[in-house]
Amino acid sequence: MKIAQFQMPVTDDKNANIQTVKDWCRKIKDEQIDLICLPEMFNCPYETSKFPQYAESNQGETWQVLSSLAKEYAVYIVGGSIPEKSNGKYYNTAYVFDRNGIQIGKHRKMHLFDIDIKDGQRFMESDILSAGNAITVVDTEFCKIGVAICYDIRFPELTRLMTLSGAEVIFIPAAFNMTTGPAHWELLFRSRALDNQVYLFATASAQNPDADYQSYGHSLAVSPWGKIIKQLDYHEDILINSVDKTYLKEIREQLPVLKHRRSDIYDLSLKSKV
Repeated sequence: MKIAQFQMPVTDDKNANIQTVKDWCRKIKDEQIDLICLPEMFNCPYETSKFPQYAESNQGETWQVLSSLAKEYAVYIVGGSIPEKSNGKYYNTAYVFDRNGIQIGKHRKMHLFDIDIKDGQRFMESDILSAGNAITVVDTEFCKIGVAICYDIRFPELTRLMTLSGAEVIFIPAAFNMTTGPAHWELLFRSRALDNQVYLFATASAQNPDADYQSYGHSLAVSPWGKIIKQLDYHEDILINSVDKTYLKEIREQLPVLKHRRSDIYDLSLKSKV
């Protein structure tokens, strides 16, 4: 399973952002890529006040483009995320498409990024966005994959539930900032990969010096051993890596953490799925 992560520039121009995705898909068309992952809020600035302006209803313009690209290049696409408008509410939503351009998954960010760090970042997604209520695990020809968005990674219950649902590879479109990124980016993604013995791919946008919200960038791929396979810096680039399911199986057999869970004493279950 060969994966491309697009650490792309994101501007105020939705059409330009969508065009970047088209151009980059064309750029790697001969790389035999199986899955492309885009960043969080890849079609608009990561600013809560602008989400309603850029929001699209289900199967809107951006959805249509991603579906067409998946079919044209015969790749799975984890469509980063976009602002979705539904029944008068706004969501931070990731769509997942198969090689035929058919939507096979949809994740609405479950944990809203509301922080106020002294001498650091203040950001309140809940001022505009509503939270999703479902974990997202979908089937591919390779294995089951899980999808969550950015702040979701800070809640280990979610990645564990995806793993218990069969996910062996987890994709996290993200947009950490210049306060949380240097402090927690590597730590969180390595920990979740190690805890669950999964491959984990976190994809962020490139840093835009002119934006009000500064993305940390540093898209990365982490192995089931918790090792960073590759990582970018702040600049726009494409990260290409492969998943080795044999290696994943070996890790789980040699260090059977998941088998050693004491479900006779504690357990974790999904209470609802909406």
